[in-house]
Amino acid sequence: MKRESTRGHWSAFWAGNPDIDHVYSNEGRILGELEKVRSLEGARVLEVGAGSGRDSLDLAGSGARPVTLDYTLEALRIIRRLSRRAGAPLDLVCADCMRMPFRDESFDVVFHQGLMEHFRDPSPLLDENQRVLKRGGHVLVDVPQRYHVYTVMKHILIACGRWFAGWETEYSIGELERLVERHGFVVRHRYGDWMVPGLGYRALRQGLRRVGIVLPKHPQGLPGLGRAAAAFRRWLRPRRLAFYTFLVIGAIGEKR
Repeated sequence: MKRESTRGHWSAFWAGNPDIDHVYSNEGRILGELEKVRSLEGARVLEVGAGSGRDSLDLAGSGARPVTLDYTLEALRIIRRLSRRAGAPLDLVCADCMRMPFRDESFDVVFHQGLMEHFRDPSPLLDENQRVLKRGGHVLVDVPQRYHVYTVMKHILIACGRWFAGWETEYSIGELERLVERHGFVVRHRYGDWMVPGLGYRALRQGLRRVGIVLPKHPQGLPGLGRAAAAFRRWLRPRRLAFYTFLVIGAIGEKR
């Protein structure tokens, strides 16, 4: 049986997670990495497959003008609620990311996180990103990293038909860079990040939520251990080895 990631999977996911405070955020990762490449002040930005829209809200706080696109109404309702609560209403578009209702070269930045890995053929998505991006503009692609215990767990659940998104793949940093470059971009920056808190704690927390026990989003206690882990991550991050330990990786390309 061929597994697919469908609109139904994502409608169910966002309908089942209306309290977005229980869903882990990217902790400012998208904003931080984009600001290493360019200024966002006044930039017209498109988030594709926006989900909760929290990354776009981060960018709006740095002066960007975001548009959020998703093909599920459940996600767009969450974005509308969060943006109103933040006092920063976002433009919402319900559309297919393969056929976006925008003119050529409409945006300074296009980004997506947690999206491309759900397509068996990502080329139409990247071609559409390229089409709507201005020359000299930037695309950010953020995906799961291949060499991780998360990958093993995920594929077991996919094989059992239990993966929340139906189907998903992953990339090495080399594969990601080559893919972005094949679609007309020059890679200007690459990055990665770990899962914090770790996979074990997150799995435990999710399992207990199903029986009505709610653990804090981050484990409490052992502050010395937490500081030691943070120091080790700071040491490892700039080294090439880190790209084989990250949970997620990303590449930022500039349109030629």
